[in-house]
Amino acid sequence: MSDLDLLTQSLARNVKRWRTERGFTLEALAARAGVSRGMLIQIEQARTNPSIGTIVKIGDALGVSVTSLLDYEQGPEVRIVPGEQAVRLWHTDAGSFSRLLAGTEAPGPLELWDWRLMPGDRSPSDPHPAGTVELVHVTAGELTLTVDGVPYRVPAGASASFEADTPHIYGNDGDVPMEMVMAVSVPPAR
Repeated sequence: MSDLDLLTQSLARNVKRWRTERGFTLEALAARAGVSRGMLIQIEQARTNPSIGTIVKIGDALGVSVTSLLDYEQGPEVRIVPGEQAVRLWHTDAGSFSRLLAGTEAPGPLELWDWRLMPGDRSPSDPHPAGTVELVHVTAGELTLTVDGVPYRVPAGASASFEADTPHIYGNDGDVPMEMVMAVSVPPAR
């Protein structure tokens, strides 16, 4: 089975599991996540590979991390994620990417990401649930972080934190690749 097939099967199983645990119907989860009921059916039947934006919306609506939705093993309390198993969820032809390095539920979803943005690339993000916080640390280049329409420059060696319940964009307006590590903390679903 290919990595993509494994992730598709894991996503199908885990979305259904978390939806059932939360007591959501397909209609209720679709409304909470802002995705169609048909898309959820295709995901739960492992008939589609949704975008990272769709996976994030579903995770936010369920109050679980992307890691939990894509997890194909129930691990012990200590979970080691080998570098080659980090999940690459977004990329461009220019060489930009984001990789989900690790995640946990503590007390809500907590994720650690590795990002690279090539010059001129941008990655917009829809608002996350109220109380979501993101932390970024730029290791190379300069990040242009736009939060609620206001751009902020974050150079290599600097860090930033922000409430991520408004639209935000990660961008590289420089001439060299930008690399950063990002942590996302989402409050537990109520």
